[in-house]
Amino acid sequence: MLVDSHCHLDFDEFRGRVPEILGEMEEAGVSRALCVSVTLQESPRVLALAEAHANLYASVGVHPDYPDAGPVSPDELVALARHPKVVAIGETGLDYYRLRGDLEWQRERFRRHIQAARRCGKPLIVHTRAAAADTVRIMAEEGAAEVGGVMHCFTETGEVAEAAIGMNFHISFSGIVTFKNAAALRDIAARVPIDRLLVETDAPYLAPVPYRGKVNRPAYVRFVAEAVARVRETSVADLAVATTANFFRLFGVSKS
Repeated sequence: MLVDSHCHLDFDEFRGRVPEILGEMEEAGVSRALCVSVTLQESPRVLALAEAHANLYASVGVHPDYPDAGPVSPDELVALARHPKVVAIGETGLDYYRLRGDLEWQRERFRRHIQAARRCGKPLIVHTRAAAADTVRIMAEEGAAEVGGVMHCFTETGEVAEAAIGMNFHISFSGIVTFKNAAALRDIAARVPIDRLLVETDAPYLAPVPYRGKVNRPAYVRFVAEAVARVRETSVADLAVATTANFFRLFGVSKS
Protein backbone atom coordinates (compact mmCIF):
# COMPACT_ATOMS: atom_id res chain seq x y z
CA MET A 1 0.00 0.00 0.00
CA LEU A 2 1.14 3.52 -0.82
CA VAL A 3 0.80 6.72 1.21
CA ASP A 4 0.23 10.22 -0.16
CA SER A 5 2.55 12.18 2.11
CA HIS A 6 1.25 15.63 1.10
CA CYS A 7 -2.16 16.79 -0.15
CA HIS A 8 -4.76 19.50 0.50
CA LEU A 9 -8.14 17.82 0.77
CA ASP A 10 -9.62 20.86 2.51
CA PHE A 11 -9.32 22.94 -0.68
CA ASP A 12 -12.39 23.94 -2.66
CA GLU A 13 -11.67 21.41 -5.41
CA PHE A 14 -12.58 18.62 -2.97
CA ARG A 15 -15.49 20.25 -1.14
CA GLY A 16 -18.18 17.60 -0.65
CA ARG A 17 -16.13 14.98 -2.51
CA VAL A 18 -14.00 13.48 0.25
CA PRO A 19 -15.90 10.14 0.36
CA GLU A 20 -15.33 9.83 -3.39
CA ILE A 21 -11.62 10.67 -2.96
CA LEU A 22 -11.24 8.09 -0.19
CA GLY A 23 -12.91 5.46 -2.36
CA GLU A 24 -10.49 6.19 -5.18
CA MET A 25 -7.58 5.88 -2.77
CA GLU A 26 -8.73 2.45 -1.65
CA GLU A 27 -9.11 1.24 -5.24
CA ALA A 28 -5.62 2.52 -6.11
CA GLY A 29 -3.97 0.93 -3.08
CA VAL A 30 -3.31 4.22 -1.27
CA SER A 31 -3.89 3.58 2.40
CA ARG A 32 -3.21 6.95 4.07
CA ALA A 33 -2.84 10.64 3.27
CA LEU A 34 -1.44 13.64 5.11
CA CYS A 35 -3.62 16.75 4.76
CA VAL A 36 -1.33 19.75 4.98
CA SER A 37 -2.28 23.14 6.40
CA VAL A 38 -1.41 26.35 4.54
CA THR A 39 -2.87 28.91 6.99
CA LEU A 40 -3.89 28.78 10.63
CA GLN A 41 -7.29 30.25 9.74
CA GLU A 42 -8.01 27.19 7.60
CA SER A 43 -6.50 24.65 9.97
CA PRO A 44 -9.89 23.76 11.57
CA ARG A 45 -10.98 22.31 8.20
CA VAL A 46 -7.80 20.24 7.98
CA LEU A 47 -8.21 18.99 11.54
CA ALA A 48 -11.87 18.15 10.94
CA LEU A 49 -10.93 15.93 8.00
CA ALA A 50 -8.33 14.10 10.09
CA GLU A 51 -10.77 13.68 12.96
CA ALA A 52 -13.46 12.27 10.69
CA HIS A 53 -11.31 9.71 8.86
CA ALA A 54 -8.93 7.26 10.50
CA ASN A 55 -6.58 7.15 7.50
CA LEU A 56 -6.12 10.91 7.22
CA TYR A 57 -3.61 12.96 9.20
CA ALA A 58 -3.03 16.69 9.59
CA SER A 59 -0.31 19.29 9.92
CA VAL A 60 -0.43 22.88 11.21
CA GLY A 61 1.45 25.76 9.67
CA VAL A 62 1.45 28.75 7.33
CA HIS A 63 2.69 28.52 3.75
CA PRO A 64 5.22 31.19 2.71
CA ASP A 65 2.95 32.38 -0.13
CA TYR A 66 0.49 33.96 2.34
CA PRO A 67 1.87 37.37 3.35
CA ASP A 68 -1.48 38.46 4.80
CA ALA A 69 -1.93 35.42 7.03
CA GLY A 70 -0.79 37.42 10.03
CA PRO A 71 1.96 36.82 12.57
CA VAL A 72 2.71 33.27 13.64
CA SER A 73 3.94 32.48 17.13
CA PRO A 74 5.64 29.26 18.21
CA ASP A 75 3.23 29.13 21.16
CA GLU A 76 0.22 29.03 18.82
CA LEU A 77 1.75 26.34 16.63
CA VAL A 78 2.73 24.21 19.62
CA ALA A 79 -0.79 24.46 21.04
CA LEU A 80 -2.37 23.37 17.76
CA ALA A 81 0.15 20.55 17.40
CA ARG A 82 -1.16 18.92 20.58
CA HIS A 83 -4.11 17.59 18.59
CA PRO A 84 -3.67 13.78 18.38
CA LYS A 85 -4.03 13.72 14.59
CA VAL A 86 -1.43 16.45 13.97
CA VAL A 87 1.80 14.76 12.92
CA ALA A 88 3.88 17.68 11.59
CA ILE A 89 4.56 21.42 11.56
CA GLY A 90 4.08 23.09 8.17
CA GLU A 91 3.92 23.58 5.41
CA THR A 92 6.52 26.24 5.99
CA GLY A 93 9.63 27.50 4.26
CA LEU A 94 10.62 30.12 1.70
CA ASP A 95 9.31 31.04 -1.74
CA TYR A 96 11.10 33.76 -3.70
CA TYR A 97 9.44 32.77 -6.97
CA ARG A 98 5.97 34.23 -6.49
CA LEU A 99 6.80 37.13 -4.17
CA ARG A 100 9.32 39.96 -4.49
CA GLY A 101 10.72 42.74 -2.34
CA ASP A 102 11.75 42.52 1.30
CA LEU A 103 10.94 38.94 2.31
CA GLU A 104 12.45 39.03 5.77
CA TRP A 105 8.96 38.29 7.13
CA GLN A 106 9.11 34.93 5.30
CA ARG A 107 12.45 34.08 6.85
CA GLU A 108 11.25 35.06 10.32
CA ARG A 109 8.07 33.03 9.91
CA PHE A 110 10.14 30.02 8.83
CA ARG A 111 12.33 30.36 11.92
CA ARG A 112 9.25 30.41 14.17
CA HIS A 113 7.97 27.20 12.61
CA ILE A 114 11.31 25.48 13.20
CA GLN A 115 11.34 26.70 16.80
CA ALA A 116 7.83 25.34 17.31
CA ALA A 117 8.74 21.98 15.78
CA ARG A 118 11.68 21.65 18.14
CA ARG A 119 9.51 22.52 21.12
CA CYS A 120 6.80 19.98 20.32
CA GLY A 121 9.09 17.33 18.84
CA LYS A 122 7.27 17.05 15.51
CA PRO A 123 8.90 16.97 12.05
CA LEU A 124 8.77 19.85 9.60
CA ILE A 125 7.17 19.99 6.15
CA VAL A 126 9.37 22.38 4.16
CA HIS A 127 8.47 24.21 0.94
CA THR A 128 11.29 25.91 -0.95
CA ARG A 129 11.18 27.56 -4.35
CA ALA A 130 13.89 29.81 -5.81
CA ALA A 131 15.20 30.08 -2.23
CA ALA A 132 17.25 26.94 -1.61
CA ALA A 133 20.35 28.61 -0.18
CA ASP A 134 18.43 30.60 2.42
CA THR A 135 16.19 27.63 3.21
CA VAL A 136 19.11 25.33 3.97
CA ARG A 137 20.95 28.07 5.87
CA ILE A 138 18.00 28.80 8.16
CA MET A 139 17.37 25.10 8.73
CA ALA A 140 20.96 24.78 9.92
CA GLU A 141 20.91 27.95 12.03
CA GLU A 142 17.68 27.01 13.80
CA GLY A 143 18.62 23.38 14.48
CA ALA A 144 16.02 21.78 12.23
CA ALA A 145 18.09 18.58 12.26
CA GLU A 146 16.85 18.00 15.81
CA VAL A 147 13.39 17.06 14.50
CA GLY A 148 14.02 16.42 10.80
CA GLY A 149 11.16 16.38 8.35
CA VAL A 150 10.56 16.40 4.62
CA MET A 151 11.51 18.62 1.70
CA HIS A 152 8.16 18.41 0.00
CA CYS A 153 7.58 18.50 -3.77
CA PHE A 154 11.34 18.46 -4.28
CA THR A 155 12.64 20.26 -7.39
CA GLU A 156 16.08 21.41 -6.26
CA THR A 157 19.59 20.11 -7.03
CA GLY A 158 21.30 17.00 -5.80
CA GLU A 159 23.45 19.17 -3.55
CA VAL A 160 20.38 20.60 -1.83
CA ALA A 161 19.01 17.09 -1.37
CA GLU A 162 22.29 15.98 0.22
CA ALA A 163 22.32 18.98 2.57
CA ALA A 164 18.75 18.27 3.66
CA ILE A 165 19.40 14.56 4.14
CA GLY A 166 22.39 15.54 6.27
CA MET A 167 19.94 17.36 8.56
CA ASN A 168 17.70 14.29 8.99
CA PHE A 169 15.24 15.30 6.26
CA HIS A 170 13.45 13.13 3.74
CA ILE A 171 13.04 14.00 0.07
CA SER A 172 9.52 13.79 -1.36
CA PHE A 173 8.74 13.61 -5.08
CA SER A 174 5.49 14.77 -6.64
CA GLY A 175 3.91 14.43 -10.08
CA ILE A 176 6.64 16.69 -11.46
CA VAL A 177 8.91 13.64 -11.57
CA THR A 178 6.69 12.24 -14.36
CA PHE A 179 6.99 15.34 -16.59
CA LYS A 180 8.92 15.04 -19.84
CA ASN A 181 11.34 17.85 -18.98
CA ALA A 182 12.17 16.49 -15.49
CA ALA A 183 15.11 14.23 -16.40
CA ALA A 184 17.42 15.93 -13.87
CA LEU A 185 14.85 15.44 -11.12
CA ARG A 186 14.45 11.76 -12.03
CA ASP A 187 18.22 11.38 -11.71
CA ILE A 188 18.00 12.71 -8.15
CA ALA A 189 15.07 10.39 -7.41
CA ALA A 190 17.25 7.49 -8.51
CA ARG A 191 19.99 8.45 -6.03
CA VAL A 192 18.14 9.44 -2.84
CA PRO A 193 18.76 6.80 -0.15
CA ILE A 194 15.74 4.51 0.02
CA ASP A 195 15.23 5.21 3.72
CA ARG A 196 14.86 8.95 3.01
CA LEU A 197 12.38 8.73 0.13
CA LEU A 198 8.71 9.76 0.09
CA VAL A 199 6.07 10.21 -2.61
CA GLU A 200 3.22 12.69 -2.71
CA THR A 201 0.65 14.39 -4.92
CA ASP A 202 0.36 17.95 -3.55
CA ALA A 203 -3.26 17.53 -4.70
CA PRO A 204 -5.09 19.39 -6.15
CA TYR A 205 -1.92 20.62 -7.87
CA LEU A 206 0.70 19.02 -10.14
CA ALA A 207 -1.21 16.02 -11.43
CA PRO A 208 1.20 13.44 -12.85
CA VAL A 209 1.27 12.17 -16.41
CA PRO A 210 -1.19 10.92 -17.76
CA TYR A 211 -3.41 13.40 -15.89
CA ARG A 212 -1.19 16.46 -16.21
CA GLY A 213 -3.30 19.62 -16.30
CA LYS A 214 -6.21 17.98 -14.46
CA VAL A 215 -7.16 18.29 -10.80
CA ASN A 216 -4.75 16.07 -8.91
CA ARG A 217 -6.00 13.58 -6.30
CA PRO A 218 -4.33 11.29 -3.75
CA ALA A 219 -5.03 8.14 -5.79
CA TYR A 220 -2.66 9.50 -8.44
CA VAL A 221 0.32 9.06 -6.13
CA ARG A 222 0.60 5.62 -7.76
CA PHE A 223 1.82 7.28 -10.97
CA VAL A 224 4.49 9.13 -9.01
CA ALA A 225 5.57 5.85 -7.41
CA GLU A 226 5.71 4.14 -10.79
CA ALA A 227 7.98 6.85 -12.20
CA VAL A 228 10.31 6.74 -9.21
CA ALA A 229 10.39 2.93 -9.19
CA ARG A 230 11.25 2.94 -12.88
CA VAL A 231 14.34 5.12 -12.49
CA ARG A 232 15.44 3.18 -9.41
CA GLU A 233 15.01 -0.10 -11.32
CA THR A 234 12.80 -1.59 -8.64
CA SER A 235 9.18 -2.65 -8.39
CA VAL A 236 6.32 -0.39 -7.38
CA ALA A 237 5.50 -2.90 -4.65
CA ASP A 238 8.97 -2.63 -3.11
CA LEU A 239 8.95 1.16 -3.43
CA ALA A 240 5.55 1.26 -1.73
CA VAL A 241 6.82 -0.83 1.18
CA ALA A 242 9.83 1.45 1.66
CA THR A 243 8.08 4.81 1.31
CA THR A 244 5.18 3.76 3.51
CA ALA A 245 7.59 2.60 6.22
CA ASN A 246 9.42 5.93 5.92
CA PHE A 247 6.13 7.80 6.34
CA PHE A 248 5.21 5.82 9.46
CA ARG A 249 8.63 6.34 11.00
CA LEU A 250 8.99 10.04 10.19
CA PHE A 251 5.52 11.10 11.31
CA GLY A 252 5.15 8.64 14.18
CA VAL A 253 2.08 7.05 12.63
CA SER A 254 0.93 3.64 13.82
CA LYS A 255 0.75 0.86 11.22
CA SER A 256 -2.44 -0.54 12.77
